[in-house]
Amino acid sequence: MTLIEVKNLKKSYGSIHAVRGISFSVERGEVVGFLGPNGAGKSTTMKLIAGHLRADHGAAIVAGFDISAHPIEAKTHLGYSPEGAPAYGEMTVREFLRFAADLRNLPNPSERVKKTLELCRLNEVAHQTVDTLSKGYRMRLGFAQAVIHDPEVLILDEPTDGLDPNQKFEVRRILKEMASRKAVIVSTHILEEIDELCTRVIVIAHGEVRCDESKEKFLQRGADLNEVFRQLTA
Repeated sequence: MTLIEVKNLKKSYGSIHAVRGISFSVERGEVVGFLGPNGAGKSTTMKLIAGHLRADHGAAIVAGFDISAHPIEAKTHLGYSPEGAPAYGEMTVREFLRFAADLRNLPNPSERVKKTLELCRLNEVAHQTVDTLSKGYRMRLGFAQAVIHDPEVLILDEPTDGLDPNQKFEVRRILKEMASRKAVIVSTHILEEIDELCTRVIVIAHGEVRCDESKEKFLQRGADLNEVFRQLTA
């Protein structure tokens, strides 16, 4: 089942063409590694899919709903964790997740918060305020608010950026547990995550798709993935 359809998306900021006609689709059970150098258009594309930006042209369809025409219906099926995992620093972890559950009008919000704390292994910091958390726990909290409603579609922008190896392992563990039921796009510049996590790879540069293929085919391009990446994005 196709859960994400991106059709000829374009976005410009004045004279800067950030996204230049990107198209792809993602099926249930796929974890797509979204790769590209800084300024390639990764974050802009993810914001367009998530409805945080409006496209100049084209469409992003989430679980059958156009994100521009039917934003509420689309976002019901969508979990989005933007780069940097922003949150309200004065709230505790539990309060922030309850806030996220209430925003989505979830039935039995206390139970959803409890399950999400367990899933993301946040119980030990549940009573800490967000501004006292380490970067690793902040990133995990951003991930937690994205999955609290058990969405079919996950859009994750640099979810393991700056995490230590143990923290990366935890985030990957959670994603692997739920991946078969969801369509996932993970923006990353950590090439090792392709083999660890992804089933498919999309590489973009200068706002255009340069590569869209299975993980296996991508890994066959060469043993030095950094060199492969440079060749695709030069």
